[in-house]
Amino acid sequence: MRPETEAELAEFVAGLDSPVRIAGGGTRGIVGAEPVLSVAGLSGITLYEPGALTLVARVGTPVAEIEAALEAEGQQLAFEPMDHRDLLGTTGEPTIGGVVAANISGPRRIQDGACRDFLLGVRYVDGLGQVIKNGGRVMKNVTGYDLVKLMAGSWGTLGVLSEVSLKVLPKSETQLTLAIGVADTRAAVDLMSTALKSPYEVSGATYDPADGQVLLRIEGFADSVAYRIDRLRESLGGECIEMANSVTRWADLRDVRAFRDIDGDVWRLSVKPSDAPSIAERISANQTLFDWGGGLIWALMPEGTDLRARMGQFEGHATLVRASAQTMGELGRFQPENTRMKALTQAIRQKFDPRSVFNPGLMG
Repeated sequence: MRPETEAELAEFVAGLDSPVRIAGGGTRGIVGAEPVLSVAGLSGITLYEPGALTLVARVGTPVAEIEAALEAEGQQLAFEPMDHRDLLGTTGEPTIGGVVAANISGPRRIQDGACRDFLLGVRYVDGLGQVIKNGGRVMKNVTGYDLVKLMAGSWGTLGVLSEVSLKVLPKSETQLTLAIGVADTRAAVDLMSTALKSPYEVSGATYDPADGQVLLRIEGFADSVAYRIDRLRESLGGECIEMANSVTRWADLRDVRAFRDIDGDVWRLSVKPSDAPSIAERISANQTLFDWGGGLIWALMPEGTDLRARMGQFEGHATLVRASAQTMGELGRFQPENTRMKALTQAIRQKFDPRSVFNPGLMG
């Protein structure tokens, strides 16, 4: 089931009499209801105005196509979306609709924000087959309910996206990275916190216990980057990684390639940075990687481990990203909601998808 236009998509959804699983590029290993409703046919950049820092694309457009168009104009998707293929061993092409639907955001989130923060407008088809438009092409053009933000991160459970409008930003002239050896996770989180509070506009702060290094990224105009990296090094110590190696290191970190060829389940924990050291001790992971100054923990665990049960109560959420179908079915991909939140989300889904035809069971 692969509609080529928004009108075909709306007609198809209106005629549904059973649930479907919505798919784009198929790079995230999502399984669920059959048949599959593919939006890969809704492809192409429909508007790009470099001067206005605005891009509009149909949801099946490959991310690589969008990044190539932006690169030609010296611009970028500032939220730095992750490519899951290495980590999950999947094929296909990541699409912009999949990025928006899952609110995929990389290391630069700590400085510039998440995918949803760059989403200006959406078009989507609701569970009754109606085409809905919300937002626009400028940041201030959102009135009433902000469905734009609601759709980002809903994983296709509220509607089928057909087109998205995004704010883009100029690409940095250069980047450098400061690598600093640390003794342990607590020292790493303290150091990253200090760097992020500094006036030097750190755009990436990560810690890999495997090599015992904190990496701090500085981006911008060459003279400014050189000045800021020198000041940061004077304050915190460390060694500078030049641009070519810096770009490669951050791509590896963004895509969690350190876990790609190692057996085990992969979890993604969103926590308060100050809680990261104690949580890392409690989970006793085979391997960890800390991003967003400690606010994001990637954990490689023995297969079948119920990480949520091991952690107990904590502020944040734990998402199971890679596991066998059996483990995914038993533990669930997403953090279970409390009673009040579950009632709220079910009420919202009932309004958007009253027939429960979109990705049933994916988010509880």
